[in-house]
Amino acid sequence: MEQWGELEPREVSPELQTMEVSFDTALRPKSLEEFIGQPTIKENLRIFLEAAKKRQEPCDHVLLYGPPGLGKTTLAHVIANEMGANIRVTSGPALERVGDLAAILTNLEDGDILFIDEIHRMNRSIEEVLYPAMEDYALDIVMGKGPTARTLRLDLKRFTIIGATTRLSMLSAPLRDRFGSHIHLDFYGEDEMHAILARSSQLLNVPNEDAALRLIAKRSRRTPRIANRLLRRVRDYAQVMADGTMTEPIVDKALLALEIDTLGLDQADRRVLLSIIETFNGGPVGLSTLSAATSEEMDTLEDVIEPFLLQQGLITRTPRGRVASTVAYQHLGFPIPASTDTIEPTLL
Repeated sequence: MEQWGELEPREVSPELQTMEVSFDTALRPKSLEEFIGQPTIKENLRIFLEAAKKRQEPCDHVLLYGPPGLGKTTLAHVIANEMGANIRVTSGPALERVGDLAAILTNLEDGDILFIDEIHRMNRSIEEVLYPAMEDYALDIVMGKGPTARTLRLDLKRFTIIGATTRLSMLSAPLRDRFGSHIHLDFYGEDEMHAILARSSQLLNVPNEDAALRLIAKRSRRTPRIANRLLRRVRDYAQVMADGTMTEPIVDKALLALEIDTLGLDQADRRVLLSIIETFNGGPVGLSTLSAATSEEMDTLEDVIEPFLLQQGLITRTPRGRVASTVAYQHLGFPIPASTDTIEPTLL
């Protein structure tokens, strides 16, 4: 998937940026008790993990899926902490050869957890080696080539694999079926976002007003990673432009300086909406045409920008292409046309 590059990071991008890894890790909850939101997932996980501990067994393999920035990596570390297990972290693209995976698996101890981020990007040949490891805790290695080739089976310690993906459909059915638990993380509510910001501001020791946190929560696109990033930016603004306390007017000015509007849209989002409305008379317009008109990669439009616009009811998908909704016209201050192509937002 194409992502925003290092030269032009978006403040509202749900992807983790390189320079904020340590910041993100410092705010990460350590237990299910500290983890805010996703109540059904937390309750099911609590039972699932407690049962495994009572049997003195590793928990089943877990597949975490959902949009970026919602806490899949955090939840993997929480599961490890709740199980009292060591966690090894890798990613699908990092596993280039079968030997890379074999080296990791043979060094795992009983009960250890292997977290594979972006598991949908794992090489198919490596994926096939993973099947017996997940099912039988064994590693099949082919020794030699041609007629003299033979298979060597190595026994592994009992471990748990936690996979994370933003694209469940790109996982092969055999790999998907080998996970005992599938967990879908959804977007957070505004009250949950406020609670996350309250916890983060306390950890960062940032003086604030409750209304200021609620304003950040409202513009954070219901994504904790974005909320914490904006909290950091507003904290810097408050320290330089005011007395260090985050107030509602300070938050509003800071987000305005970052070009983030009342719905959490940034310049890239508005550019897409303006293109649909002004260039294509509200749509419908195809993805490739919209990509050419906005100079954005098709993958970026489809995977990063479009999901939030759809979620907010600002655009709709039709068989003929993307169409701007009446909400988009109102938000950008355009008169609503009488065209039959402009439709009310619907849940897709």
